[in-house]
Amino acid sequence: MQTPPEIAFHHFEPSDALRAEVGRQVARLERFSDRITSCRLTVSKTARHQQGDLFQVALRVAMPGHKDVVVDRSHGDEPEHEHAAVAIRDAFDAAVRQIEDAMRDLRDEVKQHAAPMHGKVARFLAGEDCGFIETPDGREIYFHRNSVVEGDFDKLKTGAEVRFVEENGAKGPQASTVRVIGKHHIA
Repeated sequence: MQTPPEIAFHHFEPSDALRAEVGRQVARLERFSDRITSCRLTVSKTARHQQGDLFQVALRVAMPGHKDVVVDRSHGDEPEHEHAAVAIRDAFDAAVRQIEDAMRDLRDEVKQHAAPMHGKVARFLAGEDCGFIETPDGREIYFHRNSVVEGDFDKLKTGAEVRFVEENGAKGPQASTVRVIGKHHIA
């Protein structure tokens, strides 16, 4: 971390054990990412509950190139949050999940879906449940009845505009997820 963590306790004096737990949780965050620049933690004791006190935890972790990780846990009447250490661990667990997601984003490991292509039904094979789509660049892409979404294969006609996802099939390019485009579609 580029700056020391900012830790504040409101409406109670924390024990040495609780301060040590916060230190362990901050160190745990740093193991997940060396990109963390700052961490701000606020633990507040809220109104008394039937059996004891409840704790609210606010945690903000800054990482360059990504929006801040923010966890704000106010747990109402959850009895396990009568213990500050449990409330703190829960907040840091949530932050770790967000940091893992952020690191996947930054490494570009988020699965990108192929953008659908555009074309027109060029022809059908007589007596078959398949045909070919002509792309704007003049290629022909095979498609099967099962690739047409919402059971619209029987509605298709030669010249109908469609969107599709191109894949490599056993015999060359083929279309999956073929969707009929209505006349009022947005290009």
